[in-house]
Amino acid sequence: LSKRHGATSFDDLVKMGYLPEAIVNYVALLGWNPKTTNQEIFSMQELIEHFSLEGLSKSPAVFDYQKLGWVSGEYFKAMEPAKFADMAKPFAGDLPDYLAAHWASLAELLRTRIERLGQIPEEIGFLCEQPAFDAELYVNKRNKVTPEKAKELLPAVIELLQAVPDSEWTNDSLYAKLEAHIEATGVKKGLMMWVVRIAAAGQKVTPGGATEILTLLGKENSLARLQKSLDALSAL
Repeated sequence: LSKRHGATSFDDLVKMGYLPEAIVNYVALLGWNPKTTNQEIFSMQELIEHFSLEGLSKSPAVFDYQKLGWVSGEYFKAMEPAKFADMAKPFAGDLPDYLAAHWASLAELLRTRIERLGQIPEEIGFLCEQPAFDAELYVNKRNKVTPEKAKELLPAVIELLQAVPDSEWTNDSLYAKLEAHIEATGVKKGLMMWVVRIAAAGQKVTPGGATEILTLLGKENSLARLQKSLDALSAL
């Protein structure tokens, strides 16, 4: 690739976190189109079996990072969770103990979201350090969420979660407790879960929902974040 593309070699792409198999798969389709199938994801053996000179194009090939990302993402989705977790771990860097303890669960949330392993630090940064407060994140017209509504709901949620034993701080248990609270209060699930997720995560888009994030953060960190968010909302 020319230097204007950034990465100029196979090794550069691998260092960025694209799977070698995905790079080969994508590059094989540059300037060549299999005539016998519409398939786009191929193993090396399948590429060999389908290849024919008739599929070659005379037009110059255009390298498309977006398409390469899609191909790489499809490989991750098809990968065994344990294999992905092992492969992705070095790209995560030094994790806080509470995240390292849940790496397998976090990796599984990432496996279907990323297109290259180099995206992992950005994807999990909010779990390592709570982002700066942004009241606009609590605005969601679809679920009728507002900062005022979040300030109203969070105290009861914090009280509920404080009573959860450490041994029950799991995704299934937290989801069941919040669902029961939602049913008892009559608050819409979308509204409640949005408020809890934003208060804990501090960003709009996250790998995993509210209870998955609470589980990854652990009880102490979760309660501290919820309280900090409530304090910021109360100060508006």
